[in-house]
Amino acid sequence: MVQVILMKDVDNLGETGDVVDVKPGFARNFLLPQGIALEATPANLRRFEEERDHLVDRSTRELEKASALAAEIEAQSLNFPVKAGEDGRLFGSVTTSDIANGLAEQGVKVDRHLIQLDEPIKQLGTYKVTVRLSANIQPEVTVWVVAES
Repeated sequence: MVQVILMKDVDNLGETGDVVDVKPGFARNFLLPQGIALEATPANLRRFEEERDHLVDRSTRELEKASALAAEIEAQSLNFPVKAGEDGRLFGSVTTSDIANGLAEQGVKVDRHLIQLDEPIKQLGTYKVTVRLSANIQPEVTVWVVAES
């Protein structure tokens, strides 16, 4: 195991500033090259302590932006008129891209990769779809899938 200092919050690992043990390959191939973590050497620990205030300020600003975006997302309700069969099954499906485009039309820009949908929606109905903005901020948007008239 290798000890690293997290420079950003990482899901299922830790928050900014945490010193965590990870497998060497994960550190070498992902965390270190992307600037997500630093190797936990005495020099890097000193460097991190000097940058801590700056990182905390940046993290706070990002959280405030995410909270504002979450409020906008929660206020949205998307309506998708689609062709469906007699039993309510769709001839196509509603995907994360469709939801991201629907939010963009409402003036809320969200990356489709942040929208959590286990599988595309293939039935008529009302769905609550989670948008994962950060580990702690996960608003839900209401998606109405109705038969096209």
